[in-house]
Amino acid sequence: MICTTIREGDDCVFMTKKGCSYNEGTCLTIIDECKGCARASEFETGVYCTAAPDPSLKWKNGNCNIATHIKIAEASKKQKVNPIKASKRR
Repeated sequence: MICTTIREGDDCVFMTKKGCSYNEGTCLTIIDECKGCARASEFETGVYCTAAPDPSLKWKNGNCNIATHIKIAEASKKQKVNPIKASKRR
């Protein structure tokens, strides 16, 4: 349904006919780690995440799994070198 409380006009899964069904009845604003994310949108009442109603819970155990501004560096696999073959190289 379309949100009528905090993020007016935005589609929200927590909105029901009786109002917002999320904890305390409102979404929470973004935290410092969320700045720069493409999912953060500014509304009349503040800056909110369009994907999560409480962004601080997403950052609780490390990086947010839906953050668009975080690049996860893949660990490069270090290839084992055979010492016998390496000693024969020149």
